[in-house]
Amino acid sequence: MKNLLLLAHDDEGQEARLQVAIDLTRRFNGHLTCLDVIVPPPAIVDDSVGTSIANTLLADEIDRETANRTRTEARLAHEDISWDWREATGELAPCLRSASQFADLIIVNKQLEDYPYTNMLGVASEVIVTSEKPVLAVPQHVERYDGDCAVVAWNGSESATRALRAAIPLLRIAERVFLVEVADDDDKGDGDDDNSAEEAARYLSRHGIHARVERVAPLPSGIGRTLIDEAGRHGAGLVVVGGYGHSRLREALFGGVTRELLTHSPYPLLLSH
Repeated sequence: MKNLLLLAHDDEGQEARLQVAIDLTRRFNGHLTCLDVIVPPPAIVDDSVGTSIANTLLADEIDRETANRTRTEARLAHEDISWDWREATGELAPCLRSASQFADLIIVNKQLEDYPYTNMLGVASEVIVTSEKPVLAVPQHVERYDGDCAVVAWNGSESATRALRAAIPLLRIAERVFLVEVADDDDKGDGDDDNSAEEAARYLSRHGIHARVERVAPLPSGIGRTLIDEAGRHGAGLVVVGGYGHSRLREALFGGVTRELLTHSPYPLLLSH
């Protein structure tokens, strides 16, 4: 992962995702692109008064993001990493998608508790679906990237396999990796299937990643909560997950297990379409 794309925007989650981006850029000796997005205010009414209010709100947004750029660039100047700064105006997800052509990883917030413009959970989901790039969704309380232990959510699906492949650079720098399969007793296989967790572990071993396979029964609260519980039990700093719940990718990402993780996981999530 040599090219990292970071959403730079003055909100409560910027510090968390910025610090994670700096840590990973330094770890991979890569390059960080900060995309500062100015989000136009929603239309109020189509008249002169509404236009005046909208223009005032836009001017305030521009001033806020200009100050944010000044602060953040001053900080980055003292970090020993390669970086550049770009600006865009528009909705967050389309701007990120447009800027992601040469990105190996897109870093956004998992969710924001108080975000005035749009639902960051929806932004993360849309970027995952449309960018065709792995996305690291960071909770806003995170202070640094701590991926010494990683939990990979495995269900044998194509999206889980894609997420696994996308996560290889991050799994290589982890000291412990767990492939966790949540299944009832009747669903537990013998490890000989082509899409089994054991086969996934053998695939990782050829990349120098030695993962431990674990099968656990789902908690009454569901698979998402079970994966969060397992990540906590192992002391994980990263959870890798693909789409779950439905055959259609967009439905899987906006609902089911992935949505549960985006909503409630206290750990950074590596997701792939």
